[in-house]
Amino acid sequence: MGSKRLSVVVTRRLPEVVETRMKELFDVELRNPDTRMTREELGAAMQRADVLVPCVTDHIDATLLAQAGERLKLIANYGAGVDHIDVHTARQRGVLVSNTPGVVTEDTADMTMALILAVTRRIPEGLALMQSGDWQGWAPTAMMGGRVGGRRLGILGMGRIGTAVARRARAFGMQIHYHNRKRLRPEIEQEVEATYWESLDQMVSRMDVISVNCPHTPSTFHLMNARRLKLLKPSAVVVNTSRGEVIDENALTRMLRAGEIAGAGLDVFEHGHEINPRLRELTNVVLLPHMGSATVEGRVEMGEKVIINVKTFADGHRPPDLVVPGML
Repeated sequence: MGSKRLSVVVTRRLPEVVETRMKELFDVELRNPDTRMTREELGAAMQRADVLVPCVTDHIDATLLAQAGERLKLIANYGAGVDHIDVHTARQRGVLVSNTPGVVTEDTADMTMALILAVTRRIPEGLALMQSGDWQGWAPTAMMGGRVGGRRLGILGMGRIGTAVARRARAFGMQIHYHNRKRLRPEIEQEVEATYWESLDQMVSRMDVISVNCPHTPSTFHLMNARRLKLLKPSAVVVNTSRGEVIDENALTRMLRAGEIAGAGLDVFEHGHEINPRLRELTNVVLLPHMGSATVEGRVEMGEKVIINVKTFADGHRPPDLVVPGML
């Protein structure tokens, strides 16, 4: 790209150290105030930038890509998931897409365990009781939850995050089961003592906890649909730190309300930040605002990966975290 500094547009505020480094390296336009860009703003940004740095809340579809200028050559996504970007259309138009894989693994796995514990041990109910001022002191049968040790955990999607969840859950004494597009290598399976299920239906019907850790793709949309949710034991708990679209949220809400599923811990939702109000009312549901990867360390590392991808591209090389349509 020669010695000219690349024009980079960032769609949301990033950690300060990341923004400072970007200013040093590129001709960067930062987002101020920190609000989501409208479609019009996104379209305009894609016309004036060499590189766009979007995040999960920016939906970049074929229509928007058609408006992109000749300059746009790279979409360096801030985050691992790229289901909000039409990667196929981007590649057809000569625009590369990169992401930041691996960075969120440990943090998301930590949050998955936190949700499993929060739901099974009724932590939010305990918090609410303390905050209400109504607690009358300890009692032998008060606030009884369930023991996590010995429970069967069914992991849906055994990639980096799923495997990290398995390691943690193993340390808590849980039995590890998983369903994945393809079976893990024997040595990884042995390390976490995981049982592979080719049939998702059969796995789901036997588990105590289901953890959704697969990406959102056309083939995983509503993978946990009403029919599959009905296979769960009434004592089962569902946890999702991946993508909301993998679960039919309306069906899940209906079943939780009817007592057909014991509880749920959700960090992601099918319709972004618009959450079913009936879901919010339930005491056996723990809802978090997409915090799975929200650690200072993780978000800075994510920014560093974006910078490496953009810098490598600026130097005329293939970005290390290039997303190839065949991967999706």
